[in-house]
Amino acid sequence: MSLNPSVTLVRAALAAALLIGAGVPGAFARDGMNAAILGGVAGGVLGGVAANALINGAQPAPPPPPAYRARPVYVEEEAVVVRPRRSPVCHYERRKEWLDEDNFVYKRVEVCE
Repeated sequence: MSLNPSVTLVRAALAAALLIGAGVPGAFARDGMNAAILGGVAGGVLGGVAANALINGAQPAPPPPPAYRARPVYVEEEAVVVRPRRSPVCHYERRKEWLDEDNFVYKRVEVCE
């Protein structure tokens, strides 16, 4: 059974506070006031760690990252400009020109449409 990390940290902090608290009376009798101050500081630090673990453990998990969605792309089509012809389109063709009934000659003729 796995425990929540904050619960584990709280248990460790409480165990450390009990151990330090158990050692404080002997140290106080032996060393005087300095041991009491150190014990109080240690208890305050451990209490702060425990309170921090409780507060941070109570916060909800952060929301998941947003799902990736491609942005719509808008493409403007360029206007097609149809220009009118300025002049007729012309080209050259080879045509037969008959000289008589049996003979002919090819000539280049310009044909405009």
